Amino acid sequence: MAEIPRIISVDDHVVEPPDLWTERLPRKYHDRCPRVERDKAKFHFEGGVFSYEKGVPDGTWGDWWLYDDLIYPFPKLSAAIGFEPLTNTPVTFDEILPGCWKQKERLQDMDANHVDASICFPNVLPRFCGQAFYERDDKDLALLCVKAYNDWMIDEWCAGDGAGRLIPLTIIPLWDANLAAEEIHRCADKGSFSVAFSENPYHLGLPSIHDPSGFWEPFFAACEETGTVVNMHIGSSSKMPTTSPDAPFAVSSTITFSNAMGSMCDYILSGVFVRYPGLRVAYSEGQVGWMPYVIERMDKLWEERINDDNGDFGVNLPNPPSSYIAGHVWGCMFDDEVGLRNRDLIGMDQITFEVDYPHADSTFPHTKEVATRIVTQAELNEEEAYKLLRGNAIELYGLERYGIAA
Repeated sequence: MAEIPRIISVDDHVVEPPDLWTERLPRKYHDRCPRVERDKAKFHFEGGVFSYEKGVPDGTWGDWWLYDDLIYPFPKLSAAIGFEPLTNTPVTFDEILPGCWKQKERLQDMDANHVDASICFPNVLPRFCGQAFYERDDKDLALLCVKAYNDWMIDEWCAGDGAGRLIPLTIIPLWDANLAAEEIHRCADKGSFSVAFSENPYHLGLPSIHDPSGFWEPFFAACEETGTVVNMHIGSSSKMPTTSPDAPFAVSSTITFSNAMGSMCDYILSGVFVRYPGLRVAYSEGQVGWMPYVIERMDKLWEERINDDNGDFGVNLPNPPSSYIAGHVWGCMFDDEVGLRNRDLIGMDQITFEVDYPHADSTFPHTKEVATRIVTQAELNEEEAYKLLRGNAIELYGLERYGIAA
């Protein structure tokens, strides 16, 4: 086939600059808002749970985020590129690649990696959908922090030389769906049409999307009204799957896709796409190889229970679950040969590609070679390769509005 097109990565990350909040919040908040302090640390990981100790004399120097009662370290895994061997240890801003948090260097790394455009999730302090702000008691300050992050994302990270290459992805005040809807509209007015959300808000202590009171309806309505894509990264429920407390990290890492799997079932079987036919959701780092069986299973259960007069099955969809994939649900992959072999069962239009810069799974700086191998092994034709690596992202996110050519 011809040379692969310039790649659009729908899942990268940006390390938040240490002065992001102190530069944007009033001085009276500077001793409480997110800020960075250097100290020694020790890390532990057991049963899928990450823990740490600060100020340990025989620990490793690292930078720490401080925010009200939150004391959170900067782990090397959050900016893994360039470290060999890679270990789960603390790190400082001085040690990581500048492209992790500086726009000029990020654009240079993208150029060297055959990447045209990138969508960046939050990384260290906010976590993948702004959970850190939801967890703080002072919600007035938390809302200011959410807005400051979004303004930085739109007006600085994705502006200037980054315009048309770094695509804004914002966060919401998770604790209030009406405030979330207001922030969706505010950010859309500023040119952002992608938002990070939790794959399962129930695990955060929030209502699920099945909530009978309709807690999330204002949020979903705002996303549909503005054409904002709901992006859910693996781990955005602050809960990673594991099998037992003493299971090695490799077990948890292998089954991370189950978070996306459960979330997709929630969205389809809850009827959200019936109520909001224009709503679009995208799963990041979840791969897609699991999708064909789950789609088949949902359809069979729906067919068996379609005439369930008692309604105790809990699903009331007018059409088969599989009919809500196209135009609503997008998967994302970086190395999933099984998924691509079953692409016709998923829908080639529903699969996107990621680089995951600067995390440990990232294919940087060899993404072009990796993408070529994937395309070749899956025997994708030129049109399919274009859709996977570029075209589907342009369609999903409406990237023409940022001047990105098809």
